[in-house]
Amino acid sequence: MSCCTSTPLLLWLFLSLSLSLSFFTASKADVPAVIVFGDSSVDSGNNNVISTLLKSNFRPYGRDFYGGQPTGRFCNGRIPPDFISEAFGLKPAIPAYLDPAYSISDFATGVCFASAGTGYDNATSKVLNVIPLWKELEYYKEYQRQLRAYVGEKKANLILTEALYLMSLGTNDFMENYYTFPTRRSQFSVRQYQDFLLALCENFIRELHGLGTRKLSITGLPPMGCLPLERATNILGQNDCVPEYNNVALEFNRKLEGLVVKLNKQLPGMRMVSAPAYDIFYQIITKPSQFGKFLFRYINIFLYFLTVPSHS
Repeated sequence: MSCCTSTPLLLWLFLSLSLSLSFFTASKADVPAVIVFGDSSVDSGNNNVISTLLKSNFRPYGRDFYGGQPTGRFCNGRIPPDFISEAFGLKPAIPAYLDPAYSISDFATGVCFASAGTGYDNATSKVLNVIPLWKELEYYKEYQRQLRAYVGEKKANLILTEALYLMSLGTNDFMENYYTFPTRRSQFSVRQYQDFLLALCENFIRELHGLGTRKLSITGLPPMGCLPLERATNILGQNDCVPEYNNVALEFNRKLEGLVVKLNKQLPGMRMVSAPAYDIFYQIITKPSQFGKFLFRYINIFLYFLTVPSHS
């Protein structure tokens, strides 16, 4: 089944998430479920059932998915968490929590709370009336209660502790909020806004830890200045990448990596990694002639890590 080949952003995410998972692959049995938070890069259909214009429940979305029908994934086929789930011997597609076609029996081995268009900042989710990150957490708490009722307290706690948690968001905070509307720019310099977002990120992770999360992969920002819309509107720059946005992403990612190091030290039992988003995507964009060789090399690294014990 096809990956989201219609956009290199999803391919970048798949590769970066895949590489980070070497940290967790002692064996496939170590991950009984994959639980997802974030934005359109990982939303498997939650926006279908909320009042927002930001939906992907129409063709050509889904043309390469099972049955060839759109699912609400912003993709022609499966999205990265689907492949991650399958790599751990779980279901090949992670269902959206709000999709009425699924129930707790489907969610026991994987569930997605992500919402396209959201961010760390609540103001970002208001731009297109999507699910804010705090609400994703509330849905997760509701899911925990349902899971305990379904499989029992002991088994549910084991699933929740051993599950792999994926987080992918942050781009919308800058591109759909900070650089689009004046409110946050009047309150924060860009560096202050980075710190504001990272504080929200830290609070979210601490809450997840308090709820039992122990294995977490968090994806940093891509080179935002190389996204299609930014290049298309960079007329004076001859439609090249926008250096300002890329530099913001690089600085944010450095700070995020520092946060990951800090929280791994401070949160008992936490095993968290930052997925290397920027470099992979940037190489795909700037060196397209090497794309095939580059892709082959990283997929082989991923497969290697799936078959050998982790020494982390």
